[in-house]
Amino acid sequence: MKKLFLIISCCIFAVNSYAQTLVNETETGDAETAVSTTPIAIIPEPVSLMKKAGTFTLPENISIQTSKNGDLKQSIALLSERIERATGKFVSSVANATHPTIKFIINAQNDAQLGLEGYKLNVNPTQIVITANKPAGIFWGVQSLIQLFPAEIESKEVVANVKWKIPCVDVVDYPKLGWRGLMFDVARHFFTKDEVKQFIDNMVRYKFNLLHLHLTDDEGWRIEIKGLPKLTEVGAWSVQKTGTFGDFIPPAANEPRTYGGFYTQEDIKELVQYAQERFVNIMPEIDVPGHSLAAIASYPELSCTPDAVNYKVRSGEKIMDWSRGAPPTALVDNTLCPANEKVYVFLDSVLSQVAKLFPFEYIHMGGDEAPHNFWEKNDQVKALMQREGLKTIPQVQAYFEKRVEQIVISKGKKFMGWDEILEGGVSPTASVMSWRGIKYGIDASKEKLNVVMSPTDFAYLDYMQADVSTEPRVYASLRLNKAYQFNPIPPGADPKYVIGGQANLWTEQIFTFRQVQYMLWPRAFATSESVWSPLETKNWTNFVDKTEHHFKRLDLAEVKYSPAIYDPIINVKRSPDKQLMIELTPEIDGLDIYYSFDNSTPDRFYPKYTVALVPPKDASMLRIISYRGKEVMGRLISIPVADLQKRAR
Repeated sequence: MKKLFLIISCCIFAVNSYAQTLVNETETGDAETAVSTTPIAIIPEPVSLMKKAGTFTLPENISIQTSKNGDLKQSIALLSERIERATGKFVSSVANATHPTIKFIINAQNDAQLGLEGYKLNVNPTQIVITANKPAGIFWGVQSLIQLFPAEIESKEVVANVKWKIPCVDVVDYPKLGWRGLMFDVARHFFTKDEVKQFIDNMVRYKFNLLHLHLTDDEGWRIEIKGLPKLTEVGAWSVQKTGTFGDFIPPAANEPRTYGGFYTQEDIKELVQYAQERFVNIMPEIDVPGHSLAAIASYPELSCTPDAVNYKVRSGEKIMDWSRGAPPTALVDNTLCPANEKVYVFLDSVLSQVAKLFPFEYIHMGGDEAPHNFWEKNDQVKALMQREGLKTIPQVQAYFEKRVEQIVISKGKKFMGWDEILEGGVSPTASVMSWRGIKYGIDASKEKLNVVMSPTDFAYLDYMQADVSTEPRVYASLRLNKAYQFNPIPPGADPKYVIGGQANLWTEQIFTFRQVQYMLWPRAFATSESVWSPLETKNWTNFVDKTEHHFKRLDLAEVKYSPAIYDPIINVKRSPDKQLMIELTPEIDGLDIYYSFDNSTPDRFYPKYTVALVPPKDASMLRIISYRGKEVMGRLISIPVADLQKRAR
C-alpha cells in the first residue's frame, strides 16, 4: 500500500511540476510577446535603430563593468539608482568580470562617426554593451537604455509584478548639433538651487546639454556679486503678487519686499559642478542695456534718468507700452546709460566674477527690447552721439554692445546677444541668438557669425500650448505640432555657422516649478528631437506615439506635463450671414470630440462634432471633451459663448 501511495504521489508531483513549467513558459512567452509588440519609444529619435529577435531580462544581481575612467561615475550612478529604486535588484560596479550584465566601453581608437557625444548601444539576450569615444556618449547611451525599459523604471519606489525585459536592439546614435539648449528664466520669479537641479535632471533625460540661465531682469538680480552688495540686498527682492503678471497694481510703499532670492557664489559653483557631472554646460545671461531695472533700483547712478533714485524692482506692474510695437515705449527707464562710464566699470566688475564662476566659453549679454525713448531725450546720449559720430539710436546701442563685448573678451570669454545686436552694426566676433524668427539667424550665418537658433514661432515654451480658456493667458500660442516643425538649420542658412538650437522658457506667468514642468513637457520633447535627430528621421505620427508612452513615464517620475495634445484646436469665424461658427480640430489622429450647449457636462453619449457648430440662439456655454474610443483623453473645456463671440470680431 505504501508503495502504491509513493507512486501516486510521484505522479501528482510530476504533473504539478509540468503544469508549473507550462505556466512559466506561458508567462515567459507572454512577456516576450509583450516586449516584442511594445513600440520602441526613444526620444530624441536615434540616428539608426535596428530591432533584433529576442529580449534581455534583468537578473537579480546586476553588474556594470567599465574601463578605468572617472568620468563614467555619473553614468554608473544614474543607471544603478534607476534600476535599484524601481526593481529592488542589486547593482554592482566591477572592473573585471567574466560576463558582466552591462558593459561601458570607451573606444581605444576614435570612431569618427560617433564624435564627442555619440554612442552605440547593443542589447542582446545575455548582455548590454554601450560604447563611445567619450564619457558623454556613454551618458547619453544610458539615457536611451533607460527608455527601453518598461515605463515603471521611472518609479520612485519598487514596483511589483513587472517583467523587467527590454527588446534586443542595435543603436548607432550621435547629435546633429553640439549646442542643444533650454533657457530657464530665474529672474522673473526665483527658483531655488534644488529646483534648478531638478531642471537639469529632467533635461538630460532627453539629451539637452546646455542650460541657459537668465539671471537678471527688471524683476530680479539673482547672482551674488562681491563688492556690489545692493544687487542682491535690493535687486533680488520685490512685492509678492498673485494673478496675471503685467496687470498687477503698482505696489504701495509699505508693502513688504520679501519675494525673491538669489544664488550665492557658492550656490553657483555647486550648480556648475552638478551640471558638468551630467555633461551639461551652464551659460549665464546678464541682460543689458534694457531689462536692467533691478540693477538700477540697486544703483541708480547706472541710469541716464535722474528719477531713477525713486525706482523699485518690478513686481509685475506695467512698465512698458507695446502698443506701437518694438522697441517698446518705456514708462520707466529700465536701461543702463550707454554714455555713463560708471556703467562700464560696473559691468567689468560683474563680468570678472561671472567669468570665474562659469567655465563655459560664452557669456550671454542680452541686448533685447531696449527702449529708446529716454535715450532720445537725454543730453548725455546726445553728447555721446556727437562725440562718436553716431547718427541713430540703434547705433548708440551698437556702440554699447561693442564696448561690452570687449569687456567679455578681456575675461577670456566669447560674447553672445539676442538678435537685436545686429541692428546698428555688430562686431565680427559676436555670436547671435536668433529669437525674432529664423530670418535674423540666417542673415547672421551669412555674415559668418556663430548662431544659435531659438525662434519664437517654434521654440518659445512660455507661449500657450492649448486654448486660452485652459491656460494662463500669454500673447501668443505654440502647439506641440508647431514646436515639432522646428528646423534649427533652415534652408538659406550657412550650416557651418549654426552652432546650435534651443527652446526658451520665460517665466513671467510661471510662479511655481510644477508649472515650469507643465510648460516644458512635451514641447521640449519636440525641441530635443529637432536639435539631436536627423531631419529625415522626424515623423509626427511616430513622435505622437512616443510622446504618449513618455506621458506614462513622466507620471511615474512625478513630473508634470501638459495634456494639451488631447484638446481640440478651437477656431471661430463668421458665416456670410454673420452667424458664429465654431470649428474644433484635433491636434492628433484618433480622437472624437463631444459637446454640449445646455450647460451640462458632455460625455461620449452626447452629440459628436462633425461640422462647424452654430450655437443655439439662447445658448450661453459651450462644453467640449475628447475621447479615444470609450476612454476620456482631453480635459473638459468650458467656454462662454460670449467669449467665443468676442474672438470672432
